Amino acid sequence: MKTYLRTTGWGLATLVLLAFVFHACQKDNSASMTPGAGQQRLSVYFADNPGYFDNVFLDIRNVEVLVDTCTTKKDDDGDDRWDNDYERCGWWEDHHGNKNDCDVWDSLGIRPGVYDVLSLRNGADTLLGNGIVPEGKVKKIRITLGDNNYLVKDSTTYPLKSPSGQVKIVIQVRQDEWEEFSDKNFRLWLDFDIDRSIVQTRQGQFILRPVIHVFTLKQTGSISGKVTPWNAFPVITVYNDQDTSYALPWKDGQYKVRGLKAGTYKMFVNASNGYKDTTITGITVKRDDNTKVEDIKLSK
Repeated sequence: MKTYLRTTGWGLATLVLLAFVFHACQKDNSASMTPGAGQQRLSVYFADNPGYFDNVFLDIRNVEVLVDTCTTKKDDDGDDRWDNDYERCGWWEDHHGNKNDCDVWDSLGIRPGVYDVLSLRNGADTLLGNGIVPEGKVKKIRITLGDNNYLVKDSTTYPLKSPSGQVKIVIQVRQDEWEEFSDKNFRLWLDFDIDRSIVQTRQGQFILRPVIHVFTLKQTGSISGKVTPWNAFPVITVYNDQDTSYALPWKDGQYKVRGLKAGTYKMFVNASNGYKDTTITGITVKRDDNTKVEDIKLSK
């Protein structure tokens, strides 16, 4: 997704990069994956909004969630008054020095490793982490990256640094941004906006400032189709007055744009190599549904 903050009312996540190192409470999620009394199961999926690189590799080390165990009902007020400086392993201190025993950081089970996020586009995704955590209102997701982050552009590899060394990405979420697909089982998708997340500071030097959009399949819709020929190098922009998203088709021309709010969209196909651009209008998107656009064959 492009440039949206929570003030749009879309339920998009505001992302904060932290230079502080937090010690997180750990637990073993390898036991039963069926929530018991006072528990819930969370699944977090990773997807990608494309960027103009060959590959983008992220070294994902840990995924945690912050749960308000004293709030079990859904709360859509978006209130998050407390600064990250006050968060420490299951409690925070407010500005009056009072501790809150309700907030608990808990780890999700993941497979640590280096992920090529550019492979996760056009409807592709991967399960980033899941596990059993205390029941309550999930307020934040925290992703810890290692130091083996890099990108490939024009077949050349460049290190991908953060402004402050090791990065802890904190994504603020609301309870209604989780999809409850069965009793006490919740899931959501993190859409990594590569175009806005990687900044070139000078020739051959890139920094990582992650921008992430949160969506669920039931609350949003998608658009898919096929654009040929591949040597037109088409770039697809799907947009209306509220939203803008992009797609880079695979070599067979297939593309898919997910996480779109219900509404009417236009689609602009920006072609290269002597092929003509084209625009499709009046594309209707519905929640929990995919809109198939007729195949587009570009001409010179």
